Amino acid sequence: MTDAAWINGALISARPQAMGALLRYFRDLDTAEEAYQEACLRALRTWPTNGPPRDPAAWLIFAGRNSGIDVKRREKKQEVLPEEGQISDLEDAESALADRLDGQHYRDDILRLLFICCHPELPATQQIALALRIVCGLNVRQIARAFLVGETAMEQRITRAKARIARADVPFEAPGAIERAERLAAVAAMVYLIFNEGYSGGGDANDTRSQLCDEAIRLARLLLRLFPSEPEVMGLTSLLLLQHSRSPARFDDNRQLVLLEDQDRRLWNRQMIAEGLALIDKATRHRQAGTYQLQAAIAAVHARAAAPSDTNWRQIDLLYSLLEEIQPSPVVTLNRAVAVSKTNGPEAALAMIEPLEPRLSGYFYFHGLRGAFLLKLGRAKEAHCAFDQAIALAGSTAEADHIRQHIDRLTAEYDRSA
Repeated sequence: MTDAAWINGALISARPQAMGALLRYFRDLDTAEEAYQEACLRALRTWPTNGPPRDPAAWLIFAGRNSGIDVKRREKKQEVLPEEGQISDLEDAESALADRLDGQHYRDDILRLLFICCHPELPATQQIALALRIVCGLNVRQIARAFLVGETAMEQRITRAKARIARADVPFEAPGAIERAERLAAVAAMVYLIFNEGYSGGGDANDTRSQLCDEAIRLARLLLRLFPSEPEVMGLTSLLLLQHSRSPARFDDNRQLVLLEDQDRRLWNRQMIAEGLALIDKATRHRQAGTYQLQAAIAAVHARAAAPSDTNWRQIDLLYSLLEEIQPSPVVTLNRAVAVSKTNGPEAALAMIEPLEPRLSGYFYFHGLRGAFLLKLGRAKEAHCAFDQAIALAGSTAEADHIRQHIDRLTAEYDRSA
């Protein structure tokens, strides 16, 4: 007998490779997906009694291909279906297919699958939804819950994405070196967006939205296997691991957000931290600084600090300044201002963010941070005005609560120092 948990894990891990190969074979997303689902059903029927195959991915590819061919034959009514026995005994065929699946096939099939999900004609929301459905295997209900929309709306979103890909006549040949370089950034961005969707969830471990973090990390690790020497992929994987390592401490029992300085660092996932630190250390040795590497390096500084007072804010300031050079953004400057306030005081930080107001006037965090700096400078009336603007612009209850926590904390600190 084969353990049900092992079967589930094998089906999940084999999905990207099997879906990629079936997509290459059938050149149609719906057909490939249906063929894979049929293969999974057959695996659930046969593996518990016959035992696991030598190579689950190869078995699923072979079974899915046979299932898809049968469907095509029934649709065209060109041939009589083969006897069940001819396609149910997969042992020898599966072994032969496993021998033919070398690393290059694996790499090209999964890259093609990821590149199609990140087709430039698709909006980012459709890219993410399609990747979660096709590559990760989440069902429509799970994806809809993650994005806080109805199932019908999400079904339509995924259907539209598939239709756009079909109209675009996407080539199914192995992606060339130039295309890989151009599209890798899009794939990495899609993985990062999936993580951010999950990271902004409410902190419930059973909530589908929070589980998106796990799916993003799984995709990042998959990219890392495909590009083991690419420093930005190392940086991306490291960043996600280091950020997610803090999840057990990010929310209290009432699911209220706990600020980084107040988190119980004993709850941080040390195994994830060790993996993330090893990856960013390896990436920096390539001396090819990129945005994900710099963000991971900033997260690493926090991860290495045993207590908030041990944080090397000067190093964080330096890393943010490098990030500003590579990816100029008012949000990056806003984040850097936090480090500047720690090293040079709130007046210097306030002077840094004041010019950002025209571009960030609709961003709740800008007004919240500005209020914090004003309050530390003793300008309480202006500070509370900024806090009121922040709460008014908050996009969720969690964001509003986040600002209120800042107000309560900073007000208490100001009262003690006054």
